[in-house]
Amino acid sequence: MSSNETPPPLPVPLRVPVADSHTHLDMQHGTVEEGLARAASVGVTTVVQVGCDLEGSRWAARTAAEFDAVHAAVALHPNEAPRLAAAGELDDALAEIAALAALPQVKGVGESGLDYFRTGPEGREAQERSFRAHIEIAKRQGKALVIHDRDAHADVLRILEEEGAPERTVFHCYSGDAEMAKVCADAGYYMSFAGTVTFKNAQPLRDALTVAPEELILVETDAPFLTPAPFRGRPNAPYLIPVTLRAMAEVRGTDEDAFAAALAANTARAFGYAL
Repeated sequence: MSSNETPPPLPVPLRVPVADSHTHLDMQHGTVEEGLARAASVGVTTVVQVGCDLEGSRWAARTAAEFDAVHAAVALHPNEAPRLAAAGELDDALAEIAALAALPQVKGVGESGLDYFRTGPEGREAQERSFRAHIEIAKRQGKALVIHDRDAHADVLRILEEEGAPERTVFHCYSGDAEMAKVCADAGYYMSFAGTVTFKNAQPLRDALTVAPEELILVETDAPFLTPAPFRGRPNAPYLIPVTLRAMAEVRGTDEDAFAAALAANTARAFGYAL
């Protein structure tokens, strides 16, 4: 195993338990049991397992039904939408997502939204149609909407306004600046920060974290991606939440324990589960 593939060491445990608001256990090394045990050993006692396609969404729902520490979110990733639309399969896939979203262990509809980084202009119509459908599903089922927004801030905000955002809307891996954070705060949208907030070139993200209201902040790994510094480039997992949370608390100049308690309560409120 090369140094880049070696999992980072366990951080010092948090004194107040928290949740990883967005992870992909199905893409990580080891079993679900191992991943959850490692996370729990450092105070990460709950995870939201997020689906990106039909297979991943089915897996998320099954896993959340099996493990009390796991809640599911189900969706078609925006980069899935053009492929499914081209094959004439988007409507059937959305119908299955709607059925999965009705399950009690499924607490969110996502990650859905717009991605202009990997998909060009020719795929935007399908992405937008899929995003609007996911907004409707989230509202119909009373579930949180989990947004993937990459290089598409203005259009994501516009569509949320046009459709009417669900009562609980989460910007996963928040990537906007401080001005956008104020817009999200005014709308009551949750902003979930990932390991990217620790990157050297991410000052605009830290500025956003500074102005975001505490009651609208979440923390996530997006594991196995976006591993926080100083472990950038190595495999991410829910047990590394303490690294990001401590960096966030330092940016905000706030007490770690109080901040962890607030984020735990925020995640439970955003996804509608009991602490």
